[in-house]
Amino acid sequence: MLQNKIQTDVCVVGAGHAGCEAALACARLGLETVIFTVSVDSIALMPCNPNVGGTSKGHLVREIDALGGEMGKNIDKTFIQSKMLNKSKGPAVHSLRAQADKAEYSRQMRKVLESQEHLRIRQAEICELLTEPCGASSRADSCIAARKIVGVRTCTGTVYECKAVVLCTGTYLKARCLCGETITYTGPNGLQAANHLSDSLRDLGIELRRFKTGTPARMDGRTIDYSKMEEQFGDERIIPFSFSTNPEDVQIDQASCWLTYTNERTHEIIRANLDRSPIYAGIIEGTGPRYCPSIEDKVVKFADKDRHQVFIEPEGLHTNEMYVGGMSSSLPEDVQIAMYRTVPGLENCEIVRNAYAIEYDCIDPRQLYPSLEFKDIRGLFSGGQFNGSSGYEEAAAQGLIAGINAAMRILGREAVTLDRSQAYIGVLIDDLVTKENLEPYRMMTSRAEYRLLLRQDNADLRLRQIGYEIGLVPQEIYRSTLHKKELIDREIARLKNTIVGAAKENQEFLVSHGSAKLKTGMSLAELMCRPELSYETLLEIDRERSPLPADVIEQVEIEIKYEGYIMRQLRQVEQFKKMEQKRIPVDIDYNDVKSLRLEARQKLIAYRPVSVGQASRISGVSPADISVLLVYLEKYGRQKSDE
Repeated sequence: MLQNKIQTDVCVVGAGHAGCEAALACARLGLETVIFTVSVDSIALMPCNPNVGGTSKGHLVREIDALGGEMGKNIDKTFIQSKMLNKSKGPAVHSLRAQADKAEYSRQMRKVLESQEHLRIRQAEICELLTEPCGASSRADSCIAARKIVGVRTCTGTVYECKAVVLCTGTYLKARCLCGETITYTGPNGLQAANHLSDSLRDLGIELRRFKTGTPARMDGRTIDYSKMEEQFGDERIIPFSFSTNPEDVQIDQASCWLTYTNERTHEIIRANLDRSPIYAGIIEGTGPRYCPSIEDKVVKFADKDRHQVFIEPEGLHTNEMYVGGMSSSLPEDVQIAMYRTVPGLENCEIVRNAYAIEYDCIDPRQLYPSLEFKDIRGLFSGGQFNGSSGYEEAAAQGLIAGINAAMRILGREAVTLDRSQAYIGVLIDDLVTKENLEPYRMMTSRAEYRLLLRQDNADLRLRQIGYEIGLVPQEIYRSTLHKKELIDREIARLKNTIVGAAKENQEFLVSHGSAKLKTGMSLAELMCRPELSYETLLEIDRERSPLPADVIEQVEIEIKYEGYIMRQLRQVEQFKKMEQKRIPVDIDYNDVKSLRLEARQKLIAYRPVSVGQASRISGVSPADISVLLVYLEKYGRQKSDE
């Protein structure tokens, strides 16, 4: 019997937001890459909300772009409305959010994949991972895995022999969709589920769990009365996601969104039908996302609220479908239509697609190193919702890092890991691989300890060099970032060294802006620290100023106004780095570490942290345990030196 065998370098399983970033990273680093999808029509599919970015998620997209990823560029080409959120607050929490034309977003990303050298798209379901035992020499380098990846097998029997696999299966593994009493065994949007790979993963000792997410109904826009809703506009001046996009290219006529609210009648219908909800009837096994609850959950858990926000958002420019944000549900169809029609503006609405919940297999991400490689299987990487996270942006960020590290593994280069002080991506991955997450993980600004340093506006200054060193950021882009940094540093130095005297015109200027008069000379930088003054307002008395790009001015103002807070966080990062730099050998035997409490020993054996810093963040490992571990590591290091 003939067996079809194909050789390649990397196989990426899944072509959602994680898979696209992983495959592009590998191919752009020169590796022959095949990306598998159950349907080529699902490439970069947005099965839920029609937007990219949002609070903290906008940070992730900016970081993906700074490292050489594609999501930011793609949304810049396909958005229909853009807004910077939290502008009334400090710069640490400013986050860009854009409404996408869903079909166009998917089409454009597919075009990028199809045009990418070294990358092939294959519509096929992967049913088995092929492994073999690691040799002794293989186990010596930063990996103590017993087995290694050698290929994948499709359901039609074709074997793809490869050196690394990246799993980006999203919500497709053993997926089932629930709408009231109706259960369909499909992936999102009625697409084919992937039903065979889970068994292969279990056979390899990979621990799976069931998670659940959901999506609201889509309405026929012609049946909505927008006059009863509040119109929501985009920003007057649009800021692109990608640092490489010319800001003038994104100044478009924007589509509108609308805001309305549920009411007590809505809530009565939901409460009266909770016994028909799969969530409350015990039909759903998986754990749902805490920070994106269904409307049933909101009504039950926030019983004191007499209304909840509902956002009506267009799915694209060439469709009438409208997304009903804030009202995801798994209630039966008849309850859904009754419930939605109590909302002002939706009294005569017609459903195009029912709301539904979806359950799927995913992993406990504590089985992964921070590089997103499985601890027990060399060359097997994982990214996206399969890692127990939620959201397009979280998925794309993990996919990019998993793809990069699959390439690093094959190329014999050191793994790329971002720590919590470098990027939101670092916070995201560290939380996943270090902490116990019993529900789909969502990124939030509050999770980042150093968020004043990790702003969305400075992602290029933080991460472009890393992207360049990896090989994903072209030299000319990197040079332009270095030039930007030079302009910022030069302007900050000039403002600190330019002294404004107590001349009459200067005093009149300060009084006119509600600012205290000068008693002695003061630098422009010191004046800028006054809340009532800004870089722009100081132009009147800053006569030596040369024109600068808007993004440079933004950095100058933030660096000067928040200098004290920034310096404090930099000192905190210094302490954090000391713990992160204390590496733990992969072959350490924690049973040899005397005085470790039993719980700490068990947790450290299970997690296998790569640094003392990571060990200190594991629940059940106390500061006293860390002190014991530090003493042991010092002794261990001396012993190895002597040997």
